[in-house]
Amino acid sequence: MRRIEFLGPSLVVLAAAGVLLFVGPVAVRQVSQSMTAVNMSAAKERLQSGSLLDQMSQASRDVAIFVEPSVVHVSSAGTLSGRGAGRAFNNSGSGWIYDSAGHIVTNAHVVEGAMQLEVQMYDGERRQAKLLGADLRTDIAVLQVDPSGLVPAQREAKDPQQGDMVFAFGSPFDFRFSMSNGIVSGIGRAAGITEIEYENFIQTDAAINPGNSGGPLTNTKGYVVGMSTAIATGRGNGVSQGQFSGIGLAIPISMIDNVVNQLINQGEVIKGYLGISMLNTEDLSRTRVRDPLLQATAKNFQGDGVVIEFVSPQSPAEAAGLRVGDVITNFAGQRIESVAQLKTMIASRQPNESVQLDAWRISGDGKSGETFSVRVVIEQLMPETNSKFIVDTLRSIGVKKLSSSTEALAQQFGVPFERGVMVQEVVAGSSVARILPPGTLITEVFGQKISNLDDFYTRINRNLRNLRSSELVLGVRQPNGEVAQLRIPLTPS
Repeated sequence: MRRIEFLGPSLVVLAAAGVLLFVGPVAVRQVSQSMTAVNMSAAKERLQSGSLLDQMSQASRDVAIFVEPSVVHVSSAGTLSGRGAGRAFNNSGSGWIYDSAGHIVTNAHVVEGAMQLEVQMYDGERRQAKLLGADLRTDIAVLQVDPSGLVPAQREAKDPQQGDMVFAFGSPFDFRFSMSNGIVSGIGRAAGITEIEYENFIQTDAAINPGNSGGPLTNTKGYVVGMSTAIATGRGNGVSQGQFSGIGLAIPISMIDNVVNQLINQGEVIKGYLGISMLNTEDLSRTRVRDPLLQATAKNFQGDGVVIEFVSPQSPAEAAGLRVGDVITNFAGQRIESVAQLKTMIASRQPNESVQLDAWRISGDGKSGETFSVRVVIEQLMPETNSKFIVDTLRSIGVKKLSSSTEALAQQFGVPFERGVMVQEVVAGSSVARILPPGTLITEVFGQKISNLDDFYTRINRNLRNLRSSELVLGVRQPNGEVAQLRIPLTPS
C-alpha cells in the first residue's frame, strides 16, 4: 500500500508528461508568446514614459550640442624634404578653439612640415590659419585664425581621474565632427612614442582613430579635459596612428594649458631642469651595471621609483645632495612609478620653484637603505642642453650664438619681428659669416617651420637621425630682407 502511495505523484507527473508530448509544444509556445507580448508592452510603456536610457541619450546629445561649435577640422599641405626632390603631401586632423582671440589647439604632428594650413568650422566655414607656435617635445601646437564669431571650448580646471566618463571629438578617417564615448581607463601613462619626450597620457577606451589627433576629450559637462594624440594598436612598439583597438591616449588639460599659454605669450615653452639621468627600477634589475652603488641598489631596493644613473655637475640635483644610486620615490607629493612620469613632472616646473623630493639611499654597508627628503630648486632647461653635438658642430663652422626671436632682439638688429631663431653672433671670416650675418632670422629647418630655439635643435636632431644628412637646410630672412634657402655643410671651414 505504501509503495502505491509513494508511486502516486510520480505516476501523475508521468501522465502529465505524456499529455504534453502531444499538446505541450503548442501550448508552451502560445504561453511563451503571450508572456513575450506582455513583457514587450510593459517595456514599451516604460521606455515611452521616459527611462534612464532616455536621460543618458539626452545627456550625450547635450554634450555634442555644447562641444561641437568649438571643434575644428585641420587640413595641412606641404613638401616632405629628403634625398633629392621633395614630395608634396596633404594631411588632416582635428583641433579645437582655445579662446576668443582665434587660437586653435591641435597636435604638433598634425601640422608637421605644413606650409599651408586651413581649419573648417562645425558649420562648414573654412578659414586660413598660420602656425603660431609648437612644442615638439609634448606634441602640442597653436594655430591662429580670424577670431570673428568663434565659440571657444570650455576647459576643466583639473585633470580627469580613472573611471570618469569622457567623450572624444574629431575627424576619424576623415568622418568629420564625429563623437565617441568611453571612460578614463588610466592616467599618467607613458607609451614610448619616439617623437614625444614628455609623456603623461590619459588612457581611454573611447574610440580614437587616425584623424582624431588634436581633437578635444571632454567630460560629461562638455568641458575639455584632454586632447587625443595617439592610439595603441598592438603592432610594432604598440603605439601608432593605426586602427583603434581599445586604447586611446590623450594629453591632459594641465599640460595643455601650461604649454599653450607659454606658446601664445612668449613663443616658446620654458621647461624645468633637475640635472639627472634616470633608469626605471625594473630596467636596473634587468641591466648589467658596473657601478657598485647601482648594483647594491638593484639588489636591495623593492618598490616603485626611478634610479639616478648620473648627476650633472653644478646641477640642482647636485646642489640638493642627490647621488648616483638614489631612488626617487615621490616628487611634489606624487608617487613616482616611471622615468617618463618624473621627466614630465620636472619639465612642467618653472625655474626657481622649490619642490620636495622623497628618495631611498643604499646604506654604507651596501646591505640596506633608508628614506630621506630634500628640497630641490628647479632651474631652466636650456634648449642646447641635450644637443651638445649640434651646438659643437655649429660652433666649429662659426655660429657662436643663437636665440629664440623676440621683439627686443628684432629691434636691436633693426629687422621686422617674426618668430623663429635669431643669429646673434658669428665668427668673423668663418664659412657662415657672409650667409648668416647677425640679425638673420632662421624660419625653417629642412623645409619645416620653426618658432623657437628648442624647435631648431629638435628638428635638426630628428632629421639628421632619419636622413643622416651632412648638411643643414635652412630657410632664412637676412637682415636686408632677402629670403633664401641655405645649405650649410656640417664640417669645419
